[in-house]
Amino acid sequence: MDRRPGLSVRLKLTLSYAGFVMLAGALLLAAVWVFLLQYVPDDWDRRMLHENPNRQLLIGTFTPAAAAVLMFLLVIGLLGGWFLAGRMLAPLTRITDATRMATDGSLSHRIRLEGRRDEFRDLADDFDAMLERLEAHVAEQRRFAANASHELRTPLAISKALLDVARSDPDHDTGELVERLHTVNSRAIDLTEALLLLGRAERRTFAQERVDVSLMAEEATETLLPLAERYRVSLATSGDIAPTTGSPALLLQLVTNLVHNAIVHNLSERGTVWITTAVRPETVLLSVENTGEKLAPQLTPTLTEPFRRGTERVHTDHVGAGLGLAIVETITRAHDGTLTLTPRPAGGLSVTVELPAAPPRTAS
Repeated sequence: MDRRPGLSVRLKLTLSYAGFVMLAGALLLAAVWVFLLQYVPDDWDRRMLHENPNRQLLIGTFTPAAAAVLMFLLVIGLLGGWFLAGRMLAPLTRITDATRMATDGSLSHRIRLEGRRDEFRDLADDFDAMLERLEAHVAEQRRFAANASHELRTPLAISKALLDVARSDPDHDTGELVERLHTVNSRAIDLTEALLLLGRAERRTFAQERVDVSLMAEEATETLLPLAERYRVSLATSGDIAPTTGSPALLLQLVTNLVHNAIVHNLSERGTVWITTAVRPETVLLSVENTGEKLAPQLTPTLTEPFRRGTERVHTDHVGAGLGLAIVETITRAHDGTLTLTPRPAGGLSVTVELPAAPPRTAS
């Protein structure tokens, strides 16, 4: 927004300080003048003709002294106000410089304002925290863009290689080529849909509805039951009715991703997945635990990064897009919830999603 140039804050504060000092000085001189008048006799009117020279002497003496005092106060007010305003606004200047550097793209700069806590220190600390989060978010987005480009480039490169082979060898089995191209194309479509879902959840472009997380868990379990039976993984669902508010489609995707991830990252046989729901005073919980390989505690926080896997899939015939837990975290954050990942001591992973509980229904 274009604005006309105006007075600086420092100059405004200086003029305010000087004006206040002048007002205080004028009031003080007025009080002194009233004090002096108290010594004038009550029969001033009758004796005024005889004492007029004394009155003139009083006025002549007081007025120049008062004017000199006011001029002195004006100079002191301007100089002192300019100095004090500069000292008071020095932290604001550092914050402004940091803001301009951030606007130019430098997110690594920090203000780190010294001194005890006050309004400027709180503002500087909050600005540093904002820059830190923004820098981490930008770095995450850059990693995500690079990983997404790599993941999308892989199926395209494979398709191109298959087509080049088929073109150079006319006698190549076209049925096998079509089947492999279909597989590669399906992987690219799944990845693209996962990226679109991720962006939709981040923008929070969804209607708020009352959703029972326990029903979402049952539906996801029924949908993935054939996959679990195929890989000889047993599914156990239990818990309470857990009402929350949000998007039914996104919350179903959240539960489906968690259960699917628990199935494919499990034991080679006789694995187990536990899906439970619970209700707290102000939140509802969804917990998905699975057996599997032991995970290092320092590795667990990185599992929600896009295209990051803690262990290799035991069932490699189901490739996936590598965005399962990243989508879960984004959907959870979009619903004002929290996601907790904890490695199980016996192996496998325990994932807990905590969402705000839906308000109780009101009787119509």
